[in-house]
Formats: sequence, C-alpha cells, structure tokens
Amino acid sequence: MNPDAVMVTEMQALHRRWPELTGGVLAGTDGLLIASDLPATDATHLAALVAASFGLGQRMADTVGRGEFHDSVLRTSTGHVITCPAGLYAVLALICRPVGDLAGLRSAAREVARRAGAAFDAHRVGVAAVSLTQGHAPLAVRTPMATLPAQLRRSRPTAWRRPPI
Repeated sequence: MNPDAVMVTEMQALHRRWPELTGGVLAGTDGLLIASDLPATDATHLAALVAASFGLGQRMADTVGRGEFHDSVLRTSTGHVITCPAGLYAVLALICRPVGDLAGLRSAAREVARRAGAAFDAHRVGVAAVSLTQGHAPLAVRTPMATLPAQLRRSRPTAWRRPPI
C-alpha cells in the first residue's frame, strides 16, 4: 500500500480515538516530506525539523549507551509533539493539544509509525534494490590538467586574488 494512503487511514483512526490530535507528519530521515495531514508549508518545514530531532535523539541514545531510540516527546505550553522512528528511512511526528493519557498516545504513535514505516520501506525497496555501481568496477582516475586539450583549460586566471595578510 502507498505510504500516503496508509498515513491518511492511520491519521483518521487516530483522530477518532484521540480528538486532541491536531496533525501528523511522516518525514524521511533526510528531512523530506513523505505524507502529512497538515498544510503543505507547515508540513515541509516540520518534516525537516522532525528529521533533525530524530537525528539528535538517535545520537543521544548512542552517546549514553542505553539502547535504541524509541520516541521523544516535546512538551510545549499548549500541547505536545511526539516523534518516533517509522521503519528504516522515515520518522513520524504527531502534534496534539494537552492530552490526559500521554502514555497511551505515545504507544499508539509507535504502532502507527511501525505500520507507516513498513509501508514506506516496502514502497522504497524498488529504488533501494538498484545497484548503482558494480562491485568490481575500477575507481575513476583523475586526468591531469596538462593532458587536457587547450580549449578545455582556462585561458586566463580567475579574478579571485588572495587577500593581503
């Protein structure tokens, strides 16, 4: 199933169960937007921030040596942002107003992330399975400037000059 369709159905189910939920974003770990039910500009910016937050969370978990990163909760004066990994290449963020059962919402977020991440990973397999280079291919060799034809070399030096020291 398409990650966009999975995200839509999952978000509809979450909205029914958690009316405090205001939106969600599925972002790639590279910060690009995959799916969202937020306005486009907000979602694009939030996707980049979510990926950065995920990277920091992973790095923190690595540094303290306490196991894998599971989720993070950002508490604001008017609500929460729950971030959790979704498969190998995506991150899910849920935005909500203050909620009574935050632990329950975090658990639901991890379940949605698991399903959405599986859909995205399966969708991405076709792209990731393509081999870009052959394992036995030689590395590229750099051509020295002296061997290039004269028309390919610069005829005059660049305008940039080193500043005085």
